[in-house]
Parts: sequence; structure tokens; C-alpha cells
Amino acid sequence: MSVPTTPRIRDRWRTWRGTVGALLLITLAAVLMVGLTAPRPGGYLDAEGTGLGGTHALVELLADQGVRVEQVRTLEEAREIATPDSLVVLARPEYLIDGDVLDRIDDLPGDLLLIEPLDAMLPELAPGASMGSYEPVRSRAPECGLREAVQAGTARMGGSFYQLTGPDARCYGGALIRYRPGGRTTTIVGSGDFMTNGKLAEDGNAALAMNLVGAKPRVTWFAPRIPLGDEPPSTLEELLPEQVDWLIWSLIVAVGLLAVAQGRRLGPVVAEKLPVVVRAAETAEGRGRLYRARRARDRAAHALRAACLDRVVPRLGLSPAAEPDAIVAAIAVRVGQDAGQIRSTLYGPAPEDDARLVALARRLDLIERQVRDS
Repeated sequence: MSVPTTPRIRDRWRTWRGTVGALLLITLAAVLMVGLTAPRPGGYLDAEGTGLGGTHALVELLADQGVRVEQVRTLEEAREIATPDSLVVLARPEYLIDGDVLDRIDDLPGDLLLIEPLDAMLPELAPGASMGSYEPVRSRAPECGLREAVQAGTARMGGSFYQLTGPDARCYGGALIRYRPGGRTTTIVGSGDFMTNGKLAEDGNAALAMNLVGAKPRVTWFAPRIPLGDEPPSTLEELLPEQVDWLIWSLIVAVGLLAVAQGRRLGPVVAEKLPVVVRAAETAEGRGRLYRARRARDRAAHALRAACLDRVVPRLGLSPAAEPDAIVAAIAVRVGQDAGQIRSTLYGPAPEDDARLVALARRLDLIERQVRDS
């Protein structure tokens, strides 16, 4: 870069060249740090995610053992790579509620591993299985004869608990079951917490995850990011006309030139208090609408129960890791109610309709108020 020769411009250049050089170095360092250290895209149980909720660490461990894990987002991709000697892992079942989608998933070859499946999915993908109660995720012993669980030992299990009408391998109190409906092995786990990057190193989580997922040499990790219907959604590129590229680039150049021209006229930054008030309840209302749209009464009930326990347990003088029996007994003594009724409210099965869900919310609110006022 040549230095201007006009005296006035040369003086300005001497004044600003240090600032410009520092900004360039900061920008370059920021780009390198983001590119090298930022977590890869992906949410909960995403095989490519390196955050606490992703499962990239599990994928790397399986790769060292010769197990190939391929993540897919659509049914078309799953059909292309799934084989009779492979394992299909359904990592985000809340996006797979559509009846036609479930039929097509059931037609995929190979064994199935269902992570936190909803009650509405079980008749199609796991006939004979039914959902029971919810319990907190904590360290549990296998208490079964399933080789994969016995070798792993204690693991962080919980969430949804399942039951079967016929013979089965039921481990960790029902948080893991395995049986063979329709001639193929189907495994169900009530929580995928033990597979995540943040929990894989605890207890026997890594061993259990590798034993369950690494049972086959090839794994199809099905983790959609949006609800799947009969057809995959069109991409933005498919929706745009072919002749729109030149217009977009023209707008980018025009905006850039306008920003350069107007940037010199901007004065100092002025702090201004924004006249916007956001209600704290909006997040809860939005989540409630999502649960209602998906008919996820089981998830809604679990969230209500977990929130109630988070507020009630400290008032009882118990630790967050207290056993359900201890919590129920403490509440019964505190409020003078029947322990069986309290257990049914806090740890019973999911409501079958909206009316029972509303009734459950009222009972939970009543228990919380009685504990608080007693």
C-alpha cells in the first residue's frame, strides 16, 4: 500500500494507520478463533455437534472401533444408506410424528434404536410397548440380564419409562428396553442424556452408549432439524428465480457503497433506552403452544412436574438428588395428604387428554402452595 504524498493527507494517514492496523489484526484474530474453536452446528443429540448436548464425541469413539456413523436429515437419505445389517438411530423423534413418515421409517431395513420416543409413535415403530411414568435422570444400576447394560454398569438413565406386554429385556427400571417385534431388534431409551458430550465421561455412560450404538458396523443416525411431512421442504435456492442472482449482487454492492459513503457522517454513539417491555411469560406460552400443536401432553406434564419439584424440594430441606420415595414421604408429612395420591401426581403416567393435563397442573400447583404455606 502506497503512502499518500500530499502533506495534509499524509498527516491524516499517520494519525489513523495505527488504528487501522490494530482493527485489521483484531478482525483476523477473531476470524481465526471462531473458525478453529467454535462448536460445529447442531443441537441436542446431533452427531456433528461438539457442544454439551451433541454426540460428536460418541461418533469419534465409535469410529476408533471401526463403526461408521452417518447422520441424515431426511427419509430419502436414510433409505439410501440403511441396510439389513445396519442400525437406524432415531435421535429426534419429536419431528417424526406424521403418520406417513412413521410408516416409511418402519419400512427401513435394519435394527432400530429409539431415543425418547413419544407415546404416539410406539404403536407404529414399537408395537407392544407403552409409556409409563417420568422420573428424573440420575445414576441407576442396570438390574437386568442384558449384556450391553451389565457390561456398562451404572449409567445416567431416567426420563420416560416403558413397559412391554411380552418377553423383554427391561433395564434401569424401564428406562431401557430391548425386544424383537416383527423379527428385528428394537431398543428404546427414555433419555439420550448419557450419550451427549457433556455426560459421556460420567459413570458407565460411554460404555453403554457404545454397546447400544456400536452393535452394528454401520449406523444411520437420523436426526431431522424440522418436522418431516410427506415431502421435504424446498430450499431457498429452489424457491428463488434463476435470474435473481445478479439483482442480489447488485444490491450487495449498492448497500456496501452506501455504507461507506454514510459511515463518515455518523456521530458518536448515543445510548438510548429502548421503550420495549417483554413479558417473562412469553417463553412459557410459546413452549405451551408448541406442546399443544404436537399433542405432546407427555412432555408438557414432564415439564410441569420437573418445575414443581425444582421449587418444592429445596423447601423440604432435601437435596436435588433425593429419591422419589423420600420426596413423597416428606411432602405427605408436610401437608398431611395421602402419599399414594402425591406420588401419582408427581410421578404418575402422562395425561391422556388436555382436561387431565389441566387437572394435573392444578394438583401440582396445590401441592406447591401447601408446601410453601405450611
